[in-house]
Amino acid sequence: MNHVSSQASRVFAVLDELSIELPSWGFADTGTRFGKFGQVAAAIDLNDKLADAAQVNNLTGCCPQVAVHVLWDFPAGQQPAEVKTLAAQHGLRIGSINPNLFQDQQYKYGSLCHPDAGIRQQAMNHCIDSIKLGQAVDSRVVTLWLADGSNYPGQDNIRARKGRLQECLHTLHGHLSSEQFFLLEYKPFEPAFYHTDIADWGMSLSLARAMGSQAKVLVDTGHHYQSQNIEQIVAWLLDEGMLGGFHFNDRRYADDDLTLASIDPYQIFRIFYEILSYTYDTGQTPAIEYMVDQSHNLKPKIEAMIQTVMTAQELAAKAALVDFELLADLQVKQDLIGCERHLKQAFFTDVSGLIGEWREGKGISGDPLMAHRQSGYLEVVEKDRQQRRQELGIVTGGSYA
Repeated sequence: MNHVSSQASRVFAVLDELSIELPSWGFADTGTRFGKFGQVAAAIDLNDKLADAAQVNNLTGCCPQVAVHVLWDFPAGQQPAEVKTLAAQHGLRIGSINPNLFQDQQYKYGSLCHPDAGIRQQAMNHCIDSIKLGQAVDSRVVTLWLADGSNYPGQDNIRARKGRLQECLHTLHGHLSSEQFFLLEYKPFEPAFYHTDIADWGMSLSLARAMGSQAKVLVDTGHHYQSQNIEQIVAWLLDEGMLGGFHFNDRRYADDDLTLASIDPYQIFRIFYEILSYTYDTGQTPAIEYMVDQSHNLKPKIEAMIQTVMTAQELAAKAALVDFELLADLQVKQDLIGCERHLKQAFFTDVSGLIGEWREGKGISGDPLMAHRQSGYLEVVEKDRQQRRQELGIVTGGSYA
């Protein structure tokens, strides 16, 4: 096998394996702390969200699952089986189940960490219901992000909150089916600004281990302090067997929820490089859930999702160009310039031809974004959804105040 065909083989193998879950909420009108800007084409209900996700999947060939938020996607009276069937009608599956412990008023001072046992039980009941929903729709993943924390020193006992959280999580683990697993997300701050109960990957790792064997860590690429070495976190979690998944986005300052690699594409490349390095060293492909979690307040939602997926495919393909045998030899020789040069050569290589060839083999357009723009899909849904909003009396945009 020559060098070119070897590279193509590696790229195609990585692209074949890369499956990216789309978030239902990424297709609906969402906002900032100050308000929200409506989009005519934004999804109104779950059927709209699934239809938009199907458009992205059909054009990119790698997004067969949709993550759902329990409070936003399971309206009262709708049976889980109906949601599962609706997804199947769009050629999709329900992906991760996301409990919501940050919206209701009783969670003002926390949910699973709250000092009040009654409120903790309410939060537990919601999580248990979410686990059962997952079982009913054949979802394997429950993803939990907590807004729990405190804003002022002395507001609560940090160690006591840790103990309450550990107890709750351990109990929840007992409700998982043998096919399900739990992903624990972390975030250094916001909405709590003095301390956050799951503030970093180490806390998430410790809690996941205490929770049980079906719990791992979720890395949100936006949930880190400036200049933090996220790929080192990825490498450590891989080595510990505790990397469960990603929420893909980018950030300039903090949790900005920007489209993937819009700020730092080299960082995402380095993350994929660490994952492929692990596979090369161990001979094992880690089971990782790749998920999108972004706030498309300004960019057109479907286009932003396609753009993120295409970017992930491109950067994963570039990482596949790394010759790990050659790199290992350079590392043994401590050839610092050679090592860095090899990574950068892979990063700066134009892989559009290889990705286009892969897409052609899958029967999809070489340029999914332009294919979407030329499909007429947007014009159809804009007209339909604008009319339905008028009929339903839905006002788009406006302040949260």
